[in-house]
Amino acid sequence: MPSAVLPARSVPSPWVLSAFWFGTAFHWLVLLLILMPANVVQFVGEAQKGTYLGVLTAIGAVMALVLPPLIGARSDRSGKRLPYIRLGLGVNLAGLVVMALAVTALSGMTGFWIYVLGFLLVQFGNNYATAPYAALIPQLVLPEQRGRYSGVMGMLQAVGQLLGAVSAFAVSTLHLPPVVSFLLIGIVLAVPALITIRGVREEALDTQEKAARTSPSWQQLFAYQPFLWVFVTRVLFSLGQYSVQPFLQFYNKDVLGQTNAANSTSIMLLCIIVGGILSVWAGGRISDQVGRKPVIYVAGTVMAAAAVMLLIAPSYAVALALAVLFGLGFGAFSSVDWALGSDAMPSAGSYARDMGIWHVAFVAPQLSSAPQGALLDWGNQQGHNFGYTLVFGIAALFFLAGVVLVRNVPETRQVRAA
Repeated sequence: MPSAVLPARSVPSPWVLSAFWFGTAFHWLVLLLILMPANVVQFVGEAQKGTYLGVLTAIGAVMALVLPPLIGARSDRSGKRLPYIRLGLGVNLAGLVVMALAVTALSGMTGFWIYVLGFLLVQFGNNYATAPYAALIPQLVLPEQRGRYSGVMGMLQAVGQLLGAVSAFAVSTLHLPPVVSFLLIGIVLAVPALITIRGVREEALDTQEKAARTSPSWQQLFAYQPFLWVFVTRVLFSLGQYSVQPFLQFYNKDVLGQTNAANSTSIMLLCIIVGGILSVWAGGRISDQVGRKPVIYVAGTVMAAAAVMLLIAPSYAVALALAVLFGLGFGAFSSVDWALGSDAMPSAGSYARDMGIWHVAFVAPQLSSAPQGALLDWGNQQGHNFGYTLVFGIAALFFLAGVVLVRNVPETRQVRAA
């Protein structure tokens, strides 16, 4: 397959290049794992919380599924990245305003559907910005440095999530109104985005000379073995994540018996993130030396084991220890994930489109939240919190399948040339 690695020019530091991921990580942790579960209960009540939260997550996932490849392809044709990031950021912030207004001024199903509208704006804006943004590492960073850049990106994402968990805990403990959380999300999203926008020179991004603008068709893209297997394994790991992640707050209340589920979930997320921080930096650097796959073998096995053991955790304290264990695996996986995906891009002329398609492997599994939410409610109706056994067990199976199949990814440190 025709391909080229274009020379890196004016590459910003990994901290500047990945700053926007820091804000995005804070944004999605607080929104998806803290605010949305609590807001859904406020709108629809306890009996249908799993179903409606799953529906809301799936509705947003449809937007995130369709938009990145389309906007990425448009960005590739124009040779521009930053204008898309700016516009997407503005729409994202507007969506947060709509969601905040729905929570503070409305109730019942009317409020819920206005809330959904705001969430769609958030999804549209965030994906409009991050599709071209995702192309920056493969476009600007040399293959032998991608592990380090991916590790820094993973570190900033983990720290963003850490700050999100701490902020959510503080807001809940101080009994501050929900609008404060939405305001924090907006600020922490916008400031790092501006750091990246100011730190990346637009002229350095217009690197697709006509000779390198060859874009493989979708059929050629998925016929390219590195991309195909990276895509498949990322789908599996994401299915494992989204089998459990949206329902952590419900798990803390129903299974662990925590009276303040929002606070206990924040602490659990904090433990996951601390575990991730401990492994994410080392994982990226190790992968530059020994390859990406060995790191993923270990990471996926650890995540699967932690998911199963959470089902039998005898106490909240033990669950927190298992959360740290899960975080160690997740951090190692995150540190390698982006480098593995960047290595698998077949053509320098379609980085944004192909990274957008690859991003679908992360987003599409969010659609599973709707059937998983319904499965959770059905299982719990059978008694003894059986729904959690189902969704956590399914998560472990997905992680293990990802570990088994990642061996099919051809190990490569660079974009292959014809």
